[in-house]
Amino acid sequence: MKISTKGRYALSFITELALDGGDKCIPLKNIAQRHHISEKYLEQIAASLNKAKLIKSVRGSQGGYKLVKSPCEYTVGEILRSTEKTLAPVSCLEYEKNDCPYSNDCISLFVWEEIYKAVNDVVNAITVQDIIDRGKHQNKQQDV
Repeated sequence: MKISTKGRYALSFITELALDGGDKCIPLKNIAQRHHISEKYLEQIAASLNKAKLIKSVRGSQGGYKLVKSPCEYTVGEILRSTEKTLAPVSCLEYEKNDCPYSNDCISLFVWEEIYKAVNDVVNAITVQDIIDRGKHQNKQQDV
């Protein structure tokens, strides 16, 4: 399993909104410039996040994007799943029901299931607030 740029940028996008936004809207252009991401590409990511109801789009001169909930309520897992097709390490685990005709005889299936479970446990346990807090802690360490 490899996280695409869409997933990585989606996480950066949400984190940036959490750091800068609060209830204030942040223009897409500002985030694109800060992270050196194409605005067009970031628009696609914003559309996925908006569709998943993770962000809100506001039109107009004071428009932009903002979070719909508190940073402590966003998990890395839900953000990645909004842009990634799957977090499964193998294709037979991409869907709730494993339709692989060889699954009953696959002696290594448990390995892939354990990896998948471990990945989900990690990404579901880390929140955007955790990322922000860790970043602040790292910055303090660098200042010392």
